[in-house]
Amino acid sequence: MPNRRRTLAALTALAAAPLLPAPAQARSPEPGASKARSPEPGASKARSPEAPAGRGTPARARLVAAERVGERVLDLTVDSPALGREGHARVLLPTGYDRRPHHRWPVLYLLHGCCDPGPGWEAWTRNTDVEAITAATPALIVSPEGGPAGFYSNWWNGGHYGPPAWETFHLAELRPLLERALRANGRRAIAGLSMGGFGALSYAARHPRLFRAAASFSGVIHTTLDPAGIQAILTGQGADPTALWGDPTAQSTLWDAHNPYALIPRLPRGYPLYLACGNGTPGPLDPPGRPEDALERGLGEMAERYVRRARAHGLAVTAHLYGPGTHTWPYWERELTHALPLLTAGLS
Repeated sequence: MPNRRRTLAALTALAAAPLLPAPAQARSPEPGASKARSPEPGASKARSPEAPAGRGTPARARLVAAERVGERVLDLTVDSPALGREGHARVLLPTGYDRRPHHRWPVLYLLHGCCDPGPGWEAWTRNTDVEAITAATPALIVSPEGGPAGFYSNWWNGGHYGPPAWETFHLAELRPLLERALRANGRRAIAGLSMGGFGALSYAARHPRLFRAAASFSGVIHTTLDPAGIQAILTGQGADPTALWGDPTAQSTLWDAHNPYALIPRLPRGYPLYLACGNGTPGPLDPPGRPEDALERGLGEMAERYVRRARAHGLAVTAHLYGPGTHTWPYWERELTHALPLLTAGLS
């Protein structure tokens, strides 16, 4: 198709050019970009946890490949200084993208969970019918790589930071790349499952001007309620459990600086949120004989606490704490369908 060939040719030409994030940042300034503000919880005078997220090395990130693997599916490979290696993202292009070469599109970030055996950026398309669900959504649906257990954070690494810096990759490298290479505009929403639910609510609160709505499906959204559980996930993936945010006691302020529950007051009143979670009892989308799911039960308790505090703060919370249901894809696919109108309402 001629339009597709022109699109791919343009992307190929961009692959050799460094990104220029300054115009994108000017369109969508992050908190504190133009004036001083008080530090977040967990920030130190020497080095704020926020600083690597917005001021890392985005100018040197490069798009090295853009492969069209389906009618709407585009896989990006990025040479990422923040990760110290190549990073990836899968993009579902809007229907009619090729026919509107000058139109700019909003973005819905769709984050994956932890510990997936396959590439995380392929998880949503591999496990759900997200292509059909979003076929009528006039937005770029972006599923970036988040690591097996990256927790959508710039890792502390004993106070030295450095790779992996997932927050910098997603928000300071990939974000302007999408604006320059794929005609993304400055309107964004974000959603995710499990670890990705953490990422969605953490990013929304840490950068409240970047996203217009957020959703969590079975999200890890109160990390200090079970820090040992977070560290067990890291250990299970072969990582130093203190490398992410340090020791839960000694670096408690850093833990709080990434904890969606603790960050609720950073979101403006009326901010639209969608939260969904089961209680771990096998439900209607589970096969016969499915055992109780202790993980989903614990996440359901986190969700209940988060919803109460968020509503007390004046956030516009749509909660679907649906009772019976386990930590599995059929529920997350269903909840994406339910959440999509809320997520896209502010993008037009």
